[in-house]
Amino acid sequence: MDLKEIQNLIKFVAKSGASEVKLEMDDVKITIKTGSEDKETTIIQQLPGAVPVAHAPIVAQTVQATETDAVISSVSSEDSKYLTIKSPIIGTFYRRPSPDKSNFIEIGDSINEGSVLCVVEAMKLFNEIESEISGTVVKILVDDSSPVEFDQPLFLVDPS
Repeated sequence: MDLKEIQNLIKFVAKSGASEVKLEMDDVKITIKTGSEDKETTIIQQLPGAVPVAHAPIVAQTVQATETDAVISSVSSEDSKYLTIKSPIIGTFYRRPSPDKSNFIEIGDSINEGSVLCVVEAMKLFNEIESEISGTVVKILVDDSSPVEFDQPLFLVDPS
């Protein structure tokens, strides 16, 4: 595995929102961890027994995350009066049913229980995410076409 492939892997992990990825091949072991401090750490180790004549060094590399949509910020105290709607599955978040249609909801829209808020695509299946609460959408926390993780906050709703 060359340096360019490793860099592409780091970029992919940053965009995916995964917190840790481990990859083991015949002679290389790679671990990429994304921390809460917007940094990724990549550790590459040569496994014993597969070391060529010229010993390969252990490389540790830190890369600053460029994608802010992969990082979940904590909800501020002023937002504590709002209810959070979270993703029930891992996948890709879409605000509209198809590219030629309008968004399911916008900021300021009133929603009821059972209202479709978005679609999360997982393994080529498009899952409609319905609201379990009624209220007004105050904030949309995820960009369209972004990867989301299980239990990641998607929307803030004012229940009053």
